[in-house]
Amino acid sequence: MEPILEIKNLSISFFTRRHEIPAVMDFSCTVMPGEAMGLVGESGCGKSTVALGVMRDLGANGRITGGTIRFKGRDLTTMSDRDLRAIRGSEIAMIYQEPMASLNPAMTVGAQLAEVPMIHRGTSRREAMAQARRMVEDVRLPDPDRILAAYPHQLSGGQQQRIVIAMALMSQPALLILDEPTTALDVTVEAGIVDLVRDLGRKYGTSMLFISHNLGLVLDVCDRLCVMYSGEAVETGDVATVFDEMRHPYTQALFRAIPLPGADRTSRPLVAIPGNFPLPHQRPPGCNFGPRCDYFMAGRCDAQPIPMLPAGARHESRCIRLDEIDWENPPSPPRQNGRAPIGDVVLKADDLRKYYEVSGNRVVKANETLTFEARAGETLAIVGESGCGKSTLAKVLMGLETATGGQLHLGNRAVQDVPIEKRGAKAIADLQMVFQNPFDTLNPSMTVGRQIIRALEVFGEGESEADRERRMLELLDLVKLPREFAARKPRQLSGGQKQRVGIARAFAGGARIVVADEPVSALDVSVQAAVTDLLNDIQRRNGTTLLFISHDLSIVRYLSDRVMVMYLGHVVEMGTTDQVFAPPYHPYTEALLSAVPIADTRVQKQRIVLEGDIPSAMNPPPGCPFQTRCHRKHLVPGNKCETEVPPMRLRDGHQMKCHLSDEVLDQMEPVIRLAAE
Repeated sequence: MEPILEIKNLSISFFTRRHEIPAVMDFSCTVMPGEAMGLVGESGCGKSTVALGVMRDLGANGRITGGTIRFKGRDLTTMSDRDLRAIRGSEIAMIYQEPMASLNPAMTVGAQLAEVPMIHRGTSRREAMAQARRMVEDVRLPDPDRILAAYPHQLSGGQQQRIVIAMALMSQPALLILDEPTTALDVTVEAGIVDLVRDLGRKYGTSMLFISHNLGLVLDVCDRLCVMYSGEAVETGDVATVFDEMRHPYTQALFRAIPLPGADRTSRPLVAIPGNFPLPHQRPPGCNFGPRCDYFMAGRCDAQPIPMLPAGARHESRCIRLDEIDWENPPSPPRQNGRAPIGDVVLKADDLRKYYEVSGNRVVKANETLTFEARAGETLAIVGESGCGKSTLAKVLMGLETATGGQLHLGNRAVQDVPIEKRGAKAIADLQMVFQNPFDTLNPSMTVGRQIIRALEVFGEGESEADRERRMLELLDLVKLPREFAARKPRQLSGGQKQRVGIARAFAGGARIVVADEPVSALDVSVQAAVTDLLNDIQRRNGTTLLFISHDLSIVRYLSDRVMVMYLGHVVEMGTTDQVFAPPYHPYTEALLSAVPIADTRVQKQRIVLEGDIPSAMNPPPGCPFQTRCHRKHLVPGNKCETEVPPMRLRDGHQMKCHLSDEVLDQMEPVIRLAAE
């Protein structure tokens, strides 16, 4: 068979007034008919630039400086704009990370879908609308006629992404490029999208170039894999081969930085990749990964450019020491000092509720009868889909909102109805927050040091400016940033470095409790491992209580002592991490676990794809909040699930809000198991 896409020795540069920035160098990969090729690597490695190069959409200052891109045997790099227009959207389609960027808010979904065959194939409007309806059914959206008549803003994020996929497939392209298509979606929605993409690719025989930083998704979707680092392909091969027989130090380092089953923060900690990603115009001589590599050998690895070398059947690696390294025995991770001892209760919620009144005397029940406690030195993870009430709870804890009912005690003080402006400096310093996006939480016009000193001033720390200056430098030490960073501004820092500044600022007043709202979800896996290790280290030293809000159950399993699962404002399950991640599960927790992409070929999972979306908190269903999507409701006799809110039941400290009988719960099988088990 002839390849659908054949990229050979591709080089792409961006040109500024000062110099040329080489973004991609000597990149090669081949996609065969019906094959899904994954592109993985950290942010800035060149994945999206390759995709834009294939689309010939590099902007005014981007230019292909070498190599060829052949699509069905035709070289796209020399093709005229007219010929390119005939191919784009018709034979090659691209799906972007943010679905709303691809949808016109002023047009109905049906009109946008129908445009594709009308423009590319000259189809009549009537036939195009019929095709659009069939495609909406193919992407598994309910009530196709309602969807076609809707505008994009009337759909959920997952529905919008399905429409973008439908639009890309309307012309039945030979090649579909997907650039991080599920990054902004909940894990349950992501699971549905991944199943959809895989099944539609098989149905239409579409070849795919799947770009992701999530190795678990790549394992689920792709046949072959190309690992990129600093503009180069460093390893390529069949997915199972690269996962099980990795032959490049960077691939090995990526896998050591992600929380696979069996990872433990004390006995088997994650290992962050040392050093920083090189800037495109500051790449080292020889191997780009050399300065961060455990196997670097001066005089060899930095002597000359490293070519791709054969590592097996259709398996290549850009490593000059390929045949010398003992790949089965990677360097041992550093030993950890154990976990912080668990102390007394420092935060306690009892029947906590938060409602919002909206027009027409309607009420949004964002948090409903939440009862939990958190102890000194422990990590309590709060998990659930978007809209389940996690962030609302964080706002109530911080005093940005006041509770509608129930009690919230910080230490011995009731704070459920005390807004942040009335809490006082000590109470504010005791309970701090680390936000999801470090870019939005720092003042771009102030230096890092000044922002930390400002926090010390607000918290009343230090007797003098010199005291605060010394304490600021100690906080930089605490978060493992060089002291000279005090003089830098946020734009001079990477994403992981900015998040460390946010953590330093949160601990400026000696915080007893830190609410971390998705603190690592915007970071690359290596930076994620480093920040996670940092939070662990600070917690061990200070005995801090960490409330860790996340949708990433892999990180939750690695980091947390206890887990609280929320759905539609309710706590539906709570227990130790071992209890929540092993049967019996609440059916919602069971579905969450089945949706987690895991980058391990040994893992076998039950597949439970939830149907429908989370109901509106303005109009919650009667009875059990999960009953409209529950895959086990038929096991409860009668209509109990539809009419009665389940009581919270307790089994050996494991709490669960569910009507399922003990006999059914005891027969549950593990959702995730290793093949050897």
